[in-house]
Amino acid sequence: MPEFIADLWQFQFMRHAILTGLLASIACGIIGTYVVVKRIVFLSGGISHTAYGGIGMGYFFGFNPIFGAIVFSLFSALGIAWVRHHAGQREDTLIGIMWALGMAAGIFFIDKTPGYAPNLMSYLFGNILTVPTSDLILIAAMDIVILLLTFFLFKEFKALTFDEEYAEISGVPVILLNILLFCLIALTVVVLIRAVGIILVIALLTIPAAIMVQFRLSLERTMIFSIILSAFFTTVGLIISAAYNITSGATIIAVACVGYMISLVIKPIKARFNNH
Repeated sequence: MPEFIADLWQFQFMRHAILTGLLASIACGIIGTYVVVKRIVFLSGGISHTAYGGIGMGYFFGFNPIFGAIVFSLFSALGIAWVRHHAGQREDTLIGIMWALGMAAGIFFIDKTPGYAPNLMSYLFGNILTVPTSDLILIAAMDIVILLLTFFLFKEFKALTFDEEYAEISGVPVILLNILLFCLIALTVVVLIRAVGIILVIALLTIPAAIMVQFRLSLERTMIFSIILSAFFTTVGLIISAAYNITSGATIIAVACVGYMISLVIKPIKARFNNH
């Protein structure tokens, strides 16, 4: 196996794929921790599928589909944040509506696009093995933005994540921070869509953080270990997919799911050991 891994490292596409997984893990580990702890997993899924409409719009009007995805995702994030604080509408209802609307809009735009209809399935499942250098730079830039915002606003985000009402009473700008957090989720999803696809983005945002939250660590430790777990899942998934010639994205998700099931077994064992 070590020789096989060394052979894989000789290929540029594999080096890019592993580096993409590592860079994606930073964004997903940090933002995913907020998503899981704050219990807004459905929000990330809603925003990611709303982006589908922007992708279709980009093809219809002839510009980069990712720019369309950014517009749709940010619009949905801002809309959810505004309605959540002002209209009193149930958040899950609104997300479900935007999810369906975004998917329907994407299909509509593609149906009306003249000439060859592109295959939007690639945006659902991505292809981490074909990530160009330009996308690596974009993901790295996004990581820097997320790291800086998390560093300078960590206390505020922490208060928002654990007790929104107390944070508001304490003078934390809850509405502004929620808007910022939702926009960060949207940008994380959009930047990673072309590299790893919508489905894998949701998996990397939720599974590593969901595993670590079970062990009741501090927020910062949960983030760090979520990043490490995400990097582990993507690297192992890529190696297995190369060894057995199976789809990389699906393999990474399968490895992450196995990791989650193992954590469910470890958790009660650890609790019993601590009690003794």
